[in-house]
Amino acid sequence: MFSPWYGWSGRRQPDNHVCINVATYGPGGRFSMTDRGSAALRQTRHSLTVGPSSLHWQGDRLVIDINEISAPPVVSRVRGQITVMPAALTGVELPLTPDGTHVWRPFAPTCEIDVDLDAPGWRWQGHGYFDANFGTRALEQDFDYWTWGRFPTSQGSTCFYDATRRDGSVLAAAFRFSRDGSATAITAPPKAPLPRSLWQVRRETRADAGFRPRQVQNMLDAPFYSRSAVQTCLDGIATTGVHEALDLRRFRIPLLKPMLAMRVPRRAHWSFD
Repeated sequence: MFSPWYGWSGRRQPDNHVCINVATYGPGGRFSMTDRGSAALRQTRHSLTVGPSSLHWQGDRLVIDINEISAPPVVSRVRGQITVMPAALTGVELPLTPDGTHVWRPFAPTCEIDVDLDAPGWRWQGHGYFDANFGTRALEQDFDYWTWGRFPTSQGSTCFYDATRRDGSVLAAAFRFSRDGSATAITAPPKAPLPRSLWQVRRETRADAGFRPRQVQNMLDAPFYSRSAVQTCLDGIATTGVHEALDLRRFRIPLLKPMLAMRVPRRAHWSFD
């Protein structure tokens, strides 16, 4: 979605620009995202392989095998396995534009995960999610700004999707997901501001009236994008989840793609042999 090489190609042949992005946070955190050519891609009904890393369904769980090299400033191998165990799979799709050029697909908003990476402190278990965005146009063609948040609850998960489209219209969607995968559209609580990111990306989320959300952990900070762990309050209960803010006006700045290429190298001729 954010590969500069794909953008420079004129968005032709998406299967010739495939990546598996791996990011770890905290002390010793790493970021890896290598753009590879079509020779590095293998797909079946139950698996996706991109170069030395792969995702495959094993019964009711998604197993992710990682073997990547992290980007500067800390270049090292990121290797190991992540197992995602959904409570249930949903059938929900949310069109993000009236003509359906962009769709959010929350496959499993409520999951348990097991992380076992080959580095000290990178082995843990916890809660997670599995979702995807699909589109037939570039995000920056249709959007100026969006925020997204997924927050665990005792019943499952609650997700918020807020966006400002380039034509000035807005999206304000809120869903409550039960552990059985059922989804209910809910009235979103009021917007609440968050402090700007280190790159001064504007941020906001949803919270009970009068509650001021706060960042618990910075995860990923870029000139156009912020990901963080945020604590908010929903229906009187505090919860900490993943929050994203995306400024696509900044992403449209021509200088940004060369900056991204420093973090997203291209290996066009990688092959399985």
